[in-house]
Order: sequence, then C-alpha cells, then structure tokens
Amino acid sequence: MKKRNILLGLLVVLLLIQFIRIDKVNPTSTATQEFMTVEKPPAAVATILKNTCYDCHSHESAYPWYTNLAPVSWMIRSHIKGGRQHLNFSTWGTYDAKKRSHKLEEIAEEVAEKTMPMKSYTWLHPEAKLSATDRQMLVDWVKGKE
Repeated sequence: MKKRNILLGLLVVLLLIQFIRIDKVNPTSTATQEFMTVEKPPAAVATILKNTCYDCHSHESAYPWYTNLAPVSWMIRSHIKGGRQHLNFSTWGTYDAKKRSHKLEEIAEEVAEKTMPMKSYTWLHPEAKLSATDRQMLVDWVKGKE
C-alpha cells in the first residue's frame, strides 16, 4: 500500500509540473550584429554552424515537441540559456575584437576536441553530428580567421 501511495504521489507531481511551462519566445535579433553578417563564412561553414550550433547558441532556437514535457523542458531551456550566455551568434557583432578572437579559438577547440556539439544534443538531433571532414573544415576556417 505504501509503495502504491508513493507511485500515485509521483504521478500527481509529474502531472502537476506539466503546468509549469518554459518561455519559448526567441529574443529579437539585429541582422547587422549576427555572426553570418559580420564574419561572412563560406556557405559550407555557415551550414555546419546553423545545423550544429545555432539551436543553443543563437536567438534561432527551435523547440521540438518534447520541450512541452516537464522536467525535460526545464533542462533544455537551461542548456539554451547557458549556451547563449557562453556564445551567442545572434549578438556576435556586439563582441569586441578580442572577445571575438577568443570565442573563435574556443569554437575551434571545442569542435576539435569533440565536446561540441554535445552528445546529449546529437542523440536527439542526429543531423547535427559532425563528420571528421566537417570538423576539420570548421576548425581550419576558424584558424584562418585568427
């Protein structure tokens, strides 16, 4: 009986937390501040960045169906918030030259070390997995910018 009450309580809590929704509205952006406008990467590099980075590191986040399920939605929102704080392609033009250079170094390092994109992201977005060729192309382009 005690186990049943605990399970019923957990179910009630799980149902109630569904009413705590995340904000899915992306902030507005200024095109002149956007990474693609400022840096003008080659089309192949732009595609890689858009497909693998922009969901968490820009104001262009997409919110799939599972972002309607708490507490998963809370975790995803936290990842997006943290991603934007660390690097935001939508506000790239507001970074000074030194910060841009440092961010480019970090991009090359994270991609080369395969820590980005995060495995938890590519599990749900297999199209965001980078091939060795894509990784090298992105790293080479970034290093050419430094």
